[in-house]
Amino acid sequence: MTVYVIDDHPLMRDALTMLVHRVRPGLKIIPIHKLNVVESIVEKNGTPELFCLDLQLPDTLGMSGVQVLKAKYPDVPLAVVTSASASEFETRCLEAGANAFIEKSNSPNEIIAALRTLLVSEEDAAAEDAAGTAGPTKLSKRQKQLILMLDQGLSNREIAEKLDISEHTVKVHFWRLFRRLGVNSRTQALHFARTNGWLGI
Repeated sequence: MTVYVIDDHPLMRDALTMLVHRVRPGLKIIPIHKLNVVESIVEKNGTPELFCLDLQLPDTLGMSGVQVLKAKYPDVPLAVVTSASASEFETRCLEAGANAFIEKSNSPNEIIAALRTLLVSEEDAAAEDAAGTAGPTKLSKRQKQLILMLDQGLSNREIAEKLDISEHTVKVHFWRLFRRLGVNSRTQALHFARTNGWLGI
């Protein structure tokens, strides 16, 4: 499995490569400088486990990179890592199918935390959260926390403050939770939890 870092700036490609290696040492990482060569490079280097995509590439405009990658690889997690403003682009990126929006101005630890939620498997996360293996839900400790916080009506910002993580990381945690439950929204996740009697977990 391979991570593809798509950015036209060599220094940023190198920096992201180092950060990804801090999440999962030894992972194969392929740097790409523009979008129109992605398909041929993926064919040569193997199945993508994650795309890290800059919005500002020589052959993209605005959201086009997100749209192209999600059309070709709908099941591959996509992290937008960009200098573009979150206030302007984050919602649009997530609606277009991106799984995380990471500003390059974030601290290395914030970027690592966001990447980790996309690169560490549910099984590994559950193993790390030993306390999360009990009970009927087969959810990680973090996912159980999210369900309880959903029930409390907390916003992403409030959840981020309580867990001492970034809002970006909260959104990625929700993406993984929704995928595990087979739902598409906070409302559906909460309904699923109530229907299955999980709110006592």
